Amino acid sequence: MVIAVAPRLGTGAPFPTALWLTCPKLAALVSDRESAGATAWWSARLRSDPLSAERAGRADHAYRVFRASLGDEDDPCGDVGVAGQSDPLAVKCLHARVAAALCGIDDPAGKGLLLELEGAWGDSACDEVRCTVLEATGPAAR
Repeated sequence: MVIAVAPRLGTGAPFPTALWLTCPKLAALVSDRESAGATAWWSARLRSDPLSAERAGRADHAYRVFRASLGDEDDPCGDVGVAGQSDPLAVKCLHARVAAALCGIDDPAGKGLLLELEGAWGDSACDEVRCTVLEATGPAAR
């Protein structure tokens, strides 16, 4: 469902998103929520709720620690958090926050969105053909 992406692509170009959501079904649902204004809603929530803001700060720190563990000592995006952002309370990409939450990072926006989408997505494997092919051809593809 999530892959870890090196800080630099094969071309050498910097890549700020260390955790990438790959589940097509969940990615489509998250896209729908983004189109409906969920990024602005979560940004406002993180800025107005002290507990959510504190969790977002801890999640940002955990994300940066994970990114540093990927081993690129010359990481051009090493000073940014989830989705390449420097401000842990700003939300621009819910896909990245959901990916972080699926990997055990307690991001309030990612976890909140997963709870919101649970009825539409659930937490079990689906019958998406692309996932089935990946599962059959490679370990930990989902």
